[in-house]
Amino acid sequence: MSIDWTHELVEQLEWHWQGQLRPRLSGLTDEEYFHEPAPGAWSVRPRGTSSAPVQAGSGAFTIDFAFPPPEPAPVTTIAWRLAHVVVGVFGARVHSHFGGPPYDYDGHDYAGSAQEALRQLDATHDAWIDGVRRLDDAALARPVGPTEGPFAEHPMATLVLHIHREAIHHGAEIALLRDLYAATAG
Repeated sequence: MSIDWTHELVEQLEWHWQGQLRPRLSGLTDEEYFHEPAPGAWSVRPRGTSSAPVQAGSGAFTIDFAFPPPEPAPVTTIAWRLAHVVVGVFGARVHSHFGGPPYDYDGHDYAGSAQEALRQLDATHDAWIDGVRRLDDAALARPVGPTEGPFAEHPMATLVLHIHREAIHHGAEIALLRDLYAATAG
């Protein structure tokens, strides 16, 4: 039996994306997007209003972080998690591997609303999955190269699996944050 690995990799993410994650984000409000579930939470904030050690971004909003991150890392908002998926999970990899526009934490124009964040999320997801769909067996077997640090010598298929795990993992965190908001603050 022949296996179409590109199809299987696409389906791994798309089954979760279309059946679980993306529907769970329907109706996301700005209040939920910015809600801080714990004191000291990291978020996306209007420029100049953060007390985090580092505030990155090119637009009117910045993302909170520190390098190296503190132990334990602060709880994060939905805004922070969505920005991480947009920039660090999908966007940077679309740029590195599929010729998309540059994405990095310093240069990103962070979304100041839930609607804009979801637009960014959809755009980077779509670019990522379109790129994965174009990978043939030879491309899946090639090492990903030096832009991927610990994955440099691994085949592209390993990076694809990692990115999908990251999207599923962070998507579950976002869904939980929505549940907590509905149960406590909403």
